[in-house]
Amino acid sequence: MKKNLKDAIKDRRTYYQLQNTSPVSDEEIQSIIEHVLLYAPSAFNSQSARMVLLLGDNHKKMWEIAKDELKKVSKSEEAFKATEDKVNASFASGYGTILFFEDKTVIKGLQSSLPTMSEKFSQWSEHSSAITQILTWIALESVGFGASLQHYNPLIDQSIKKEWSINEDWELIAQMPFGMPADEPGEKTHVALEDRLVVVK
Repeated sequence: MKKNLKDAIKDRRTYYQLQNTSPVSDEEIQSIIEHVLLYAPSAFNSQSARMVLLLGDNHKKMWEIAKDELKKVSKSEEAFKATEDKVNASFASGYGTILFFEDKTVIKGLQSSLPTMSEKFSQWSEHSSAITQILTWIALESVGFGASLQHYNPLIDQSIKKEWSINEDWELIAQMPFGMPADEPGEKTHVALEDRLVVVK
């Protein structure tokens, strides 16, 4: 059963234990991503966000690439083993992975056409990507998925681009493995709202 917006926002958590099963079809997953890309806001309607959906063997390949790159920089076999175990249980074990990119040609175009705001466009691009990420995360939660947000870039950037022939002008921002939750998320505490919210009427 799909959740309403408030419940999806509340229940969206970081899930580190994922199963390789899905509550919806692959077509529905693609539809969710397309919906986010169409309607997520961006500065000057730049629509600089780019996404790659990896399913099946491609999802598994993504995390094999990550492990290969991590092994190269690990200080010891023991350290890598702990990392490998985490990747296998928390990310590779899921149903799919979404890669989030920003198209730098779009950003450069805006910087050229609006030079007085040039220094701000990179920051606004980060805002756009963050919005795209959280909307995707909430949408996945709303249909029953668990997910987490990972940042193995720039370590994996070139291997990822080579494997799937991704445009060199796309900058990898984050990775979101998702699947059916296999465990409950950790406890979440909240700072008091009166310390965070000012209401002026």
